[in-house]
Amino acid sequence: MTNAEKGTIIKPTYEYVFIYRTEDEPHGERQGQKRSHLRRESDEPNIEVLYDLSELFKVFGDSTRIRILTALTAGEMCVLHLAEHLDMGQSAVSHQLRILRAAGLVRPRRSGKTVYYALDDDHVREILESGLEHILHKQQYLSLIHISEPTRPY
Repeated sequence: MTNAEKGTIIKPTYEYVFIYRTEDEPHGERQGQKRSHLRRESDEPNIEVLYDLSELFKVFGDSTRIRILTALTAGEMCVLHLAEHLDMGQSAVSHQLRILRAAGLVRPRRSGKTVYYALDDDHVREILESGLEHILHKQQYLSLIHISEPTRPY
């Protein structure tokens, strides 16, 4: 069976191939979930794409921006409500929202004089959830190691 017969193949720019596996072929994913698997067509990495990915992860590298994104998972909010919710100044929140907006992670919606912000799409939520799942998994693993370590007499 070819990859085309297994799932849908989409060839976007940058020579990447996204293969969406069918549910009968989970390969370690949770049952019923369709996940994309990214692989290169050539052995040579595309530097521009890797640079863009690096820049995206840099935006996620600030705890204030993570707090804003996490707050926006509950729904759209204006700067005033975000500032109150995060116990921050409005100018600091606005500054971080400008960075998140430039990175394409949040989108604005104007209603009169007020601008409401929301996560740009489900990909942002998925990145946050995957990161949190990874951290919690590692913490659980480390606590299990700590508990199961035998004590050594000195």
